[in-house]
Amino acid sequence: MPENRKQQHRLDPRNPLVLDTRELGRRPGSMREVRLSVPAPEGFELADLIGVPVGADLDLDLRLESVMDGVLVSGRVTAPVSGQCGRCLADVSDTLHVKVQELFVYPEAATEHDEEDEVAQLEGDFLDLAPTLRDAVVLALPLKPLCREDCQGLCATCGEPLDDLPPDHSHDVTDARWGALASLLQQTDSDTRREK
Repeated sequence: MPENRKQQHRLDPRNPLVLDTRELGRRPGSMREVRLSVPAPEGFELADLIGVPVGADLDLDLRLESVMDGVLVSGRVTAPVSGQCGRCLADVSDTLHVKVQELFVYPEAATEHDEEDEVAQLEGDFLDLAPTLRDAVVLALPLKPLCREDCQGLCATCGEPLDDLPPDHSHDVTDARWGALASLLQQTDSDTRREK
């Protein structure tokens, strides 16, 4: 095997995200619909703030179409997401609906340019949906999840949720750099009171 060719790992056909395309054949225009529910693998998350829990059901509604250079997979994935609000750290949960589309090329149709661009390839008659689904789901996750749009977040001083605090909540915070000046002001005030 030439040095510049990447050695691929063998796909496990028992993996629920590995699909067998033998029934589809290699005739352009043939199509097959696939509806299944599979457990989510690791890595469907964004910076430990929000993601699809490992083992949660990914509902797949896909269409596999045979084209000249490979198999076009298109459809929708529905997944539960959970995490923490980016402002107040409250628990957040939602359902994500994401469209997916990926062309898996036949090995003989792949060129060196395709390998550099990391084009998805079939391995024999099998294709691995995991990277495609991971990319689609992670890109659809919110960068800053919110429990609700008007969440006020946490108090910067005491760390309590601002929604739970009264509207006039405040803290008297003196900057330590002004401490000497504050003590001079107190001394001047006490001297003025004694003079009266």
